[in-house]
Amino acid sequence: MEELIKKIDNQVYQEHEKLPSERELCDMYDLSRITVRQALQELEREGYIYKLHGKGTFVSATSYNQDLVKLYSFTEEMQKMGKVPMTQVLSFEEIAVEERLATKMDIKPYDEVFQIIRLRLADNEPLMYETSYLPKKRFPNLTKAQLIERPMYDVFYQEYQVVVTKALERFSAASLRETEARYLGIPSQQPAMLIKRFAYHQDQLIEYTVSVARGDKFDYTVELT
Repeated sequence: MEELIKKIDNQVYQEHEKLPSERELCDMYDLSRITVRQALQELEREGYIYKLHGKGTFVSATSYNQDLVKLYSFTEEMQKMGKVPMTQVLSFEEIAVEERLATKMDIKPYDEVFQIIRLRLADNEPLMYETSYLPKKRFPNLTKAQLIERPMYDVFYQEYQVVVTKALERFSAASLRETEARYLGIPSQQPAMLIKRFAYHQDQLIEYTVSVARGDKFDYTVELT
């Protein structure tokens, strides 16, 4: 395990590169098949490698750790990590919400909201596929151009003097749908993290966002006290 971790850390084995087979590793390190298999299982659990059925074992991509003890924005977090964040606005529409979505957003059915689909990238690598819903009554003059030019929370503050004072996020496991997978550049049905964010200004909901984060790119930390 330690030998393989060193090679991964030193980029002897690159991200998504296929590792030697179990039999080859047995010969390389003069170990039994059971020992090698246990080592690979532990490396997979630790997130160093992943397996594709019928294809072999591969080096996992570097993941981004997100601290969940305070409010955060994707742009700011990527900048702290020395990455260059970028957002592509894929879709910007005004829609009338159906009852299910209206209930989530605490608004009336058929109220108008902006539905915005964005792709979030770091160093030109796609990481998250996001669909946001914003009440039109709260941001009546919002435009696609504003969201292309500036981060969404900057637009909230600069144009409407609105800041996010608290947010609730719910996490669950999911599989990538075809459209999401295509934009994220990985196969469909790969594991992903589904994140539903309810963002508030004081007690008023101003944003409901459903994010699909690549399962091979993110892990999250919660501090319990």
